[in-house]
Amino acid sequence: MRDPVTGFLYPEDWQERVADPGDLDLVGRGFAVLTASGTILRRGYTTGTTAAAACKAAILSLAHDVSRVAVHLPCDLTAEVPVVAQAGYASCRKYAGDYLADVTAGIEFVAEAVAAPDGLTLVPGPGIGRFSRDTPRYRKSAPAISEAPLACILAAMQEALDAIGLSGATVTLSIPEGERIAKKTLNPRVGVMGGISVLGSTGLVEPWDDHLEESVQARVAGTKNLVLTTGRVGLRYSRLLFPDREVVLAGGRIGEALSAVQGDVILCGLPALILKYIEPHILDGTGYETVEELAVSSAFLPVVAPVLAAYRKKHPEVRVVLVNRDGKIIAECP
Repeated sequence: MRDPVTGFLYPEDWQERVADPGDLDLVGRGFAVLTASGTILRRGYTTGTTAAAACKAAILSLAHDVSRVAVHLPCDLTAEVPVVAQAGYASCRKYAGDYLADVTAGIEFVAEAVAAPDGLTLVPGPGIGRFSRDTPRYRKSAPAISEAPLACILAAMQEALDAIGLSGATVTLSIPEGERIAKKTLNPRVGVMGGISVLGSTGLVEPWDDHLEESVQARVAGTKNLVLTTGRVGLRYSRLLFPDREVVLAGGRIGEALSAVQGDVILCGLPALILKYIEPHILDGTGYETVEELAVSSAFLPVVAPVLAAYRKKHPEVRVVLVNRDGKIIAECP
């Protein structure tokens, strides 16, 4: 059985440890992960998926009441998401699956739709964060909605228009508790103020905090020619850059994954988590507030090159390869 989200091939002995084999259907469809012990943990939905469901339901409810909508996710799966919607007003609560540390679990997304003569307009309302300064990807005051979920939201809205025969609609999306919940996230530290971010490169939330130590370490320990990566962008480009190697997604627990490695390993991905792991104080004295901002500056290589060289000298078995969001290698161990 292969995970349709990550492409990981689950070992037969993991599947044999599942108490009820019927539960493997959720794993096979990509909405749960299987751990080395045979435990099945459900994936949750991202803020992007929740927003898309609310916006689609709001438009559909201009024609009829809605209790559930299908959302085509960025990872190419389709999720059936519960909603409450009528007369152009929709509410959807974020489902966290078995990710117990998700501070946005259960948070309500509200969408209000009105018919328009032509075209689609998404209006980000209260509770959606905005950037307090220019960043490499976003301008000051822009809403904190990343590209993949924005595309998912707009596609869901268009599906709703087509379904009820409207030529256009304007949808206002808000998160009533967004500003309060944002204080529990990293948003204030990365310059996103006034609410939470609408994120999700796959549309699904991994239960990393619950299954990483057991499952990923088991995958790492049993794999040769290994590449460790930290996120979905890194997963994609690691597979393209190193097609002859097995790629394992370790999330933020790089140290725990590396401790299970047998032999040489490549650590590949976007620079933020990797550099923060290698040198937690890498931003000190640079004048930059985030690694992402440092990474697009002329100071990046002068700061990073000696850090990578020192790490390679201390850990000769680990080759670090840093990529940007376009898959270009921007730094690597000598």
